[in-house]
Amino acid sequence: MEQKAAQNGKETITLRDDLQDSVTYLEKFLGQNEDIVFRHFRIFGNFSAFLCYFSEHANPSEINTDILKPLMYPPEHIEKNPPDISNLVEVMIKEVLYQSKVKTITDWEVLIEGLFQGDTIMLIDGVNSGLKIGTRKLKERSIDEPRTELVVLGPREGFIEQLGTNIGLLRYRLPTSDLVIKTMKIGKFTKTKVAVCYIKSVTDPELIKEVEDRLSKIEFDSVLDSGIIEQFIEDNPYSPFPQIQTTERPDRTVGNLIEGRVAILTQGSPFALILPTVFNQFYQTTEDYTNRFLMGNFIRMIRILALVFSLIFPSMYVSFIAFNPELLPTEFAVAVSGGRAGVPFPAVIEVLVIEVAMEILREATVRLPQQVGGALSIVGVLIIGQAAVEAGFASPVTVVVIAIATIGSFATPVYTAAFALRMLRFPILILAGTFGLYGVVIGAILIFNHMLSLKSFGVPYMSPVSPPDKEGMKDVVVRSPLWKMKSRPRFLQPQDIDRVGAKTQDLRDRRRVPGPFDDSN
Repeated sequence: MEQKAAQNGKETITLRDDLQDSVTYLEKFLGQNEDIVFRHFRIFGNFSAFLCYFSEHANPSEINTDILKPLMYPPEHIEKNPPDISNLVEVMIKEVLYQSKVKTITDWEVLIEGLFQGDTIMLIDGVNSGLKIGTRKLKERSIDEPRTELVVLGPREGFIEQLGTNIGLLRYRLPTSDLVIKTMKIGKFTKTKVAVCYIKSVTDPELIKEVEDRLSKIEFDSVLDSGIIEQFIEDNPYSPFPQIQTTERPDRTVGNLIEGRVAILTQGSPFALILPTVFNQFYQTTEDYTNRFLMGNFIRMIRILALVFSLIFPSMYVSFIAFNPELLPTEFAVAVSGGRAGVPFPAVIEVLVIEVAMEILREATVRLPQQVGGALSIVGVLIIGQAAVEAGFASPVTVVVIAIATIGSFATPVYTAAFALRMLRFPILILAGTFGLYGVVIGAILIFNHMLSLKSFGVPYMSPVSPPDKEGMKDVVVRSPLWKMKSRPRFLQPQDIDRVGAKTQDLRDRRRVPGPFDDSN
């Protein structure tokens, strides 16, 4: 039977040198599964050995060519001078096996865990350890353009589900020894590999310690996506606002790492978690920085305007119609009243019904197959909206207001932030229907106060507005030219504060040099 040893207060099962005992234990533990391959053979014709792997998870061709063949038909110098049992494993690893990922393991739990991850395990009679050989084979989709963060000007690469590939995308963009990647496994059954990424010369050590501490305390059955990790480590789970940013863009992840943030990558998820997060990150895009700053600022201002529209435009409409029609121009007020003449509901009920119908339509569009979803959205917007107006169920102005608010939410580049605004639209709408403009103001104040109370890993959510940060304010509503953003945001407590070198600053500040076609020449 297998020996039991105490390691760090935990009892572990270790291998013995009796091959038959080990094979019996392994067969009993794995049970009857059709995809498990058991293979008995002899190493160099002298030593009994046993090979085990999952046929659909490992690479059989690699096992046959790089493991079995050189062990069953050894090199000439091994045949002339065969090793004995004491140095057999060393000779196999250093002189025979055509594999770079070979580890000697004495713990059954570690060995079987590698087996489930696609490795091949080898047991040898007379040796009280096993070999874990990296033969994992997993089909992965190709790197393509991110689905949720499209850009006109910018890179077209996005993360995929394979952690190794995603780490490679970061290494490709950050070819520096300062990039540190630490991995751990989370999940009782899934044992999901999670990578914590940061730049050691920039990121605050206290932030790194806090992130690793929170991750190490997660004890959960299964971690299938980065969103599950987000729910365990966020500061306020009851807030509608996300306190951790998700992105599937490597370039955006690298930009945040350089500012002093930490990225968390999860095996099986194409989304990286960026933390700490502040609110202004949710209306910024990659194009804000790849475009010239005038163009980028113009687009950002439109995006912020759309964000405000998506939150309070329906509420403002209800408050004007139901409580303060005198604030509207006379001709417009008359036109709106005429359009609502046959509507049997108060304005707030009318807007709520249309809003709920729009949310249902949006959800149905997402869940339907892609070939049908586009057609449904067109049918819902055009036909159902027109039918509701003609039937007297809603006024034309109400449909226009809801359409503008919906389009505004589509303009918000981060899905989780757009979803938060969609949820908050309903309580503000009810306040507007109850108290008019006072209700809208009260709702806005409550939301703003809530945002001021939030923190993300110790960083105030409304930074750099509150508390104020001069350097951070250069990239809030509008972005300053890159050469004027001299320092990293101070609210992240970076170790290296400087972002723009002296030569670049001198290049932008010096006088214009006369060109070859100037008259002065």
